[in-house]
Amino acid sequence: MRNILCRVERLSVAYRTPAGMHSALKSVSLDIMAGEKLAIIGESGSGKSTLALALTGLLPAEALIEGEIVWTGPGSAPLPGRDIGIVFQDPGSSLNPVLTIGEQVGEGARHHLGLGRRAARDKAIELLARVRLPHPEQAVGAYPHQFSGGQRQRIAIAAAIAAGPSVLIADEATSALDTIVQAEIAALLEDLVQTGQMTLIFVTHDIGLAASLADRIAVFRTAELVEIGDAGSIVNTPQAGYTRQLLATHIDLDSPRLVGASDVR
Repeated sequence: MRNILCRVERLSVAYRTPAGMHSALKSVSLDIMAGEKLAIIGESGSGKSTLALALTGLLPAEALIEGEIVWTGPGSAPLPGRDIGIVFQDPGSSLNPVLTIGEQVGEGARHHLGLGRRAARDKAIELLARVRLPHPEQAVGAYPHQFSGGQRQRIAIAAAIAAGPSVLIADEATSALDTIVQAEIAALLEDLVQTGQMTLIFVTHDIGLAASLADRIAVFRTAELVEIGDAGSIVNTPQAGYTRQLLATHIDLDSPRLVGASDVR
């Protein structure tokens, strides 16, 4: 049985706007288990990315926050970059175009692990090989524009795990990729979690991808947690009407757990 890694208790996040208060999360409570693969799904604006930022402590300063996030491990809350690795949707914006791949992937190891320049370069080569980037020895001296979108995402993942985090958050990390590359990145994330004994929090709007990757699925709609449960139960016996709607619009013939539109009542 897995232990509770993080407990989110009645978390609400809001922002003041010219039109009034905007709620990004409304009284969300859930537990994240150590070593699990938790998918957070929902439409754009449902609050899933806000939750991911809240977990990393990266919400904007102007955010109005109520409730709490309690990490059960020793010491203070996990430090982004060291204890929590983060992979964003667009690697083109998260990678610096004027720095080499080796500099960017090795930065976390230098900053958090205290490695020197040469050791960090060797670490970068090791990490690029781990994420299955071709020719990692040559890649460390190249620049982001020399790689495809899928390869850049692999590089971003390598940078995210450079300090050996215990938690990896992938925020729409496959959304900008084509279907084949999506599957490759999802398989890579699963392998990294299993071999590195990490907890994966996978933020996505794709319930089919979530069903194929996650142990549990949390469904969000308009800033609220609609339902949460193990992946098989969510896709085969969903309790919420909104979850059934998501399933009805997604037919994935390659996923035996996922029901098609004709199966939803």
